[in-house]
Formats: sequence, C-alpha cells, structure tokens
Amino acid sequence: MAYETIDFKLEAGIARLTLNRPDRLNSFTVQMHEEVADALASLGEARCLVLTGAGRGFCAGQDLADRAVAPGQAVDLGESVELRYNPLIRALVNLPMPVIARVNGVAAGAGANIALACDIVIAARSAKFIQSFAAIGLIPDSGGTWVLPRLVGQARALGLALTGEPLEAERAADWGLIWKAVDDDHLDAEVDALAQRFASGPTRGLARIKQMLRESWGQSLDAELDRQRDAMRELGFSGDYREGVAAFMEKRKPTFTGK
Repeated sequence: MAYETIDFKLEAGIARLTLNRPDRLNSFTVQMHEEVADALASLGEARCLVLTGAGRGFCAGQDLADRAVAPGQAVDLGESVELRYNPLIRALVNLPMPVIARVNGVAAGAGANIALACDIVIAARSAKFIQSFAAIGLIPDSGGTWVLPRLVGQARALGLALTGEPLEAERAADWGLIWKAVDDDHLDAEVDALAQRFASGPTRGLARIKQMLRESWGQSLDAELDRQRDAMRELGFSGDYREGVAAFMEKRKPTFTGK
C-alpha cells in the first residue's frame, strides 16, 4: 500500500509509524485507519514499534469532517468504533513487542487513548492529554473508560473524563498516566535510546512481560502464580535466556536474537 496519511519506516529492528496529517493535528480518517492497519500488519522483523505524530501534535482523535455528517444528523458511532478504533487498540496491545508512544504535542480524544494503549508513553513537557469526549456528549472510547481508572484511580479518571480539562505531561507522569515527561528538545534522544534498547533486547521475554502484566488485571493471585510458572518454563528454554546467562557469567554484553 502506498501511504498518504502516515509515514512508516523499519530499520535495525525499530519500526517507526508517524501519523502524518499535521494540518489536521493528525486526526484520524478512514484512510488513515486503513494505512495504520496495513503498517501494523507489515512489521516483519521489527522488535520495537515507535508511534508518533508529525508536526506540533500527536493526534487529535477523530477528524469529524471525515464523517461528512450534517449538523444535527444522526450517525452510528458504534460502527466507527467497532470497525476502526477497537481493532487499532487491540492490535497495539497484542503486538508481541514493546510499543513506545512518542507524544510530541497534544493528544486529544481517541488520540489520547491510542497513546495510552501503547506500552510506554514518553511525552514532551509541552504535550497535553485531553479527554475531550464530554464536550460533544460522548464517552472516552478507544479503551479510555477501561484504562483511565486503572492508571490514575477513579476520582482522577472521572475528573479527566467529565471536565475534559487538559492534563499537562509532567502532571500526567506524576499521576502515573504515562511513563515519563521530558524536555521537548530531549524527546527524540529519550525515545531513540529506549527503542534501540528494546530492539537489541530479549524480544520474546519482553513480549511475555507485556502480555503477563496486561492480562494480570483479570487474574487471581493463585491463577497468576500458575501463569508465571508456565511463562518461566517457556522462557527458560529460549535462546535469549541462555545467551543472557552466558553473557552474565562471561562478563560481556549479551547479543540477543529475540528468540
């Protein structure tokens, strides 16, 4: 597929997917959804994915103009969520590799929750997260109502969702909504260093960490202990585990293959 609304590159194990409609703050259209889905299905030998936006924003969510709905006209938003946004969130969560959100500017509406669906969010200090749904009579979709209370607690989740007030990146980090807020001019260096670390790391083990932590919320302690046993048994037979132990014993840097 020839991309017109995104930029996609894969180099040295790092896939970089950039939402590229800067004149519309990288808001989603049907075409962008299709192109993002195609890119996520084309990761090949990638061992880490970096998701970001072009220009001054990360993503402003849905481009309302793309729906071509006249003022006052009814529209089935459930269909849009079912066909476009839900598959995107599920894809990001289930990718067998770490996914980094590089939030370079405003992340609003679905754009905020797409960032929060990534495994690690690093934001520029000037960035803001806005749950803008209430202003037009909607609920936080793209996983928002599920992830917000789990990350920041019910009181803060309700405050963010009901008021739609912008949350600055530094406070988002303090609240535990995101991993880190950094100075704007350090954003690329922070993201690149982490992406390179993941791309040269034990990918299979990292993928299992991601899966185990995400699925643990629905498990009892007893069930989780059994899941840990099974995962440790599986990973103990991996080439990366053998290499990691050998490198530790030989006092050298490991060379992981991701297998």
